[in-house]
Amino acid sequence: MSAESLHASAVDLLERWRPAMHSEHSVREAMLAFLGSAPRGCLRDHAPGHITASAVVFSADEREVLLTLHPRVGRWIQLGGHCEPEDDTVVGAALREATEESGIDGLVVEPELYGAQAHPITCSLGVPTRHLDLLFKIRAPRDAVAVRSAESTDLRWWPVDALPPDSDVLLR
Repeated sequence: MSAESLHASAVDLLERWRPAMHSEHSVREAMLAFLGSAPRGCLRDHAPGHITASAVVFSADEREVLLTLHPRVGRWIQLGGHCEPEDDTVVGAALREATEESGIDGLVVEPELYGAQAHPITCSLGVPTRHLDLLFKIRAPRDAVAVRSAESTDLRWWPVDALPPDSDVLLR
């Protein structure tokens, strides 16, 4: 049941999303076409590529963004990861991932799609694949203290106007 509900939630998010940047229109259309041919495309076992749930976690005042130094990628990136069979929606998966990876309780997610990105990667499958990231804006409570999880080499708040040079985090 959850593969179907995850798939339906991803399609619904992408169909309702009106990208602000022109370049995101082609990403949106490519992701919808992918989902049209991949009923299990939200689960990590879909080796050609899969939807992932990403979280752009902002501080309460939106002056900082929480980034993880990802051990496999080797760069500072947004939080997030694979949708799990227990997840009913991609937005729920993004909130779960953000909470697990940040150690912060009380995160608040905006339910509409914030953005989308595609990345080639060799993830936990051990073979080259693509992560088709659906991004959600998440706000941390005031005075939130992040706690690094085992999934991260480092975890740090960065000023939105001073992100690491190799970061491709989407900020609006």
